[in-house]
Amino acid sequence: MKRIFFVPLTKSLLIIALTFFTVHSYVSAQDKAAEIDKLMMRYHTYGQFNGTVLVAESGKVIFKKGYGLANMEWNIPNEPGTKFRLGSITKQFTSMLIMQLVQEGKVNLDGKMTDYLPDYRKDTGDQVTIHHLLTHTSGIPSYTNSPVFFKEVSRDPYTVDEFIKKFCSGDLEFEPGSRFSYNNSGYFLLGAVIENVTGKTYEKVLKERILDPLGMKNTGYDHHDQIIAKRAGGYEKTFHGYVNAAYLDMSLPYAAGSLYSTVEDLYLWDQTLYTNDLLSERLKSIMFKPYLNNYAYGWNIRKIPFSEAGDSLLVVSHGGGINGFNTRISRLVDDKHLIVLLNNTGGTNLGSMSLGIVNILYGKPYDMPEKSIAKALYREIMEKDITSGINRYHELKEKFPDEYNFSVSELNRLGYQLLAANKVDEAIEIFKLNAEVYPEASNVYDSLGEGYMKKGRKELAIKNYAKSLELNPQNTNAVKMLMRISKLNN
Repeated sequence: MKRIFFVPLTKSLLIIALTFFTVHSYVSAQDKAAEIDKLMMRYHTYGQFNGTVLVAESGKVIFKKGYGLANMEWNIPNEPGTKFRLGSITKQFTSMLIMQLVQEGKVNLDGKMTDYLPDYRKDTGDQVTIHHLLTHTSGIPSYTNSPVFFKEVSRDPYTVDEFIKKFCSGDLEFEPGSRFSYNNSGYFLLGAVIENVTGKTYEKVLKERILDPLGMKNTGYDHHDQIIAKRAGGYEKTFHGYVNAAYLDMSLPYAAGSLYSTVEDLYLWDQTLYTNDLLSERLKSIMFKPYLNNYAYGWNIRKIPFSEAGDSLLVVSHGGGINGFNTRISRLVDDKHLIVLLNNTGGTNLGSMSLGIVNILYGKPYDMPEKSIAKALYREIMEKDITSGINRYHELKEKFPDEYNFSVSELNRLGYQLLAANKVDEAIEIFKLNAEVYPEASNVYDSLGEGYMKKGRKELAIKNYAKSLELNPQNTNAVKMLMRISKLNN
């Protein structure tokens, strides 16, 4: 991967900056903005980003720009005012509403869920607290983990109470507070708590308590039937091009993922979080305190290495993924820097983009994006055969090691694309190649096991699921699949 060393000031500019400090700040911000644009343009050129970016340094916006199209049918470009579905970035707004109710004495973080949702099943609800819901430690099964959710449920509207009874009331998977397991059901339930306590809809409470006071006029609850100006379409990227994302009824993501916003409105949100306008300092310290898995209340809290001396940067962040969109907000709170990335072509690695921008802000070397080896091999395999594809892999790896992405996830993605195209034998060969290249990666054996299951070769499926579990004892999918194969054999 090509490393770019960003030096924000030339020697001549440094002389000027020593004489006029204000000129230094202005030119430095310009240079950083140019580097950010260069980085994001490369991501866009390689088909890895289609959306809008905003970057603030020390609380002031130094860069905002759209890339690609908000609407591909009408060739309408993305711009800073384009509205994107946020997915799980919604959770930080839900946690803020809960904490405001805590501040008013209407909700207790240690209160039982049944204190606020009296119709919820008591045997499990009496064990789960509001804190457990906020931190993904409740043990309640997440509805999006159901293998039938997206195929059989996601297009149908539900009332809040109906959805909770049918999809958020399963038996506990573990003792509340003992483990972290990312959970959309938990935040759906928090939305219901907000409604029961306030007597108003989640949408209305959000508008009254956060959006209107902050002037976030371009943020709201996304309804499919409403006309929302400058709303981006959601697309999914395939090896054949882009397709419209599958329909999702927005009553289902609810307080876990149903908001839309712009990069500019999320900047307003970020700036307010440095004040006590919405919440006291004491309760903010609780909201941003990391618990299991470094997860706070609707935020990931982590430190990233910054120098060989062991220095690190505190990053408060969260991502979001929802049909046709993925998003990321990263706050470097010690220096009041902000990076917002909103993308409307499905999943992509926003973490690497965000890290590249972080390095630019601090004058550090950063990695330029690489081409997709999966896309190159898919074309080779479909036009010729799997042998040509694997030969092409070795050829490109030898000749262009820094130009293509040869990561474990790229080959895995290729394998699943081949499975989706009913090229099972070819997918198995790609999964086998991945296992040869990355023999210590648990997921490659899990994928190979799935390939053999589709082929009907149960013994090889068992062998590879067992290997995956050996490398990663926390791989619950391998456990489930081994149990399923055992039942089939009996």
